[in-house]
Amino acid sequence: MTEDDDRGGSPSEVPAVGEAVRDTSRDRVGRVMGHEGPYLQVRPLGGGREWDADPRHVRTLSQDELLSALLAEVNARSRQSTK
Repeated sequence: MTEDDDRGGSPSEVPAVGEAVRDTSRDRVGRVMGHEGPYLQVRPLGGGREWDADPRHVRTLSQDELLSALLAEVNARSRQSTK
């Protein structure tokens, strides 16, 4: 692994559809919904609008990171529903 590789894997590794990832260029997490040209389509874990992510700036989440991101999403939703 080089210092320039944000994903922690080899540069040729592209996350599969359904994998939870972090887009380090936008500091966002989501699930890979598909591949379009050189980009990945990523949707926020809680749903919403997809965005195009450069695979060079995407890394797969660990189980701990995924659990933390899902909990943050649930907490954010509960705060919105109490207003």
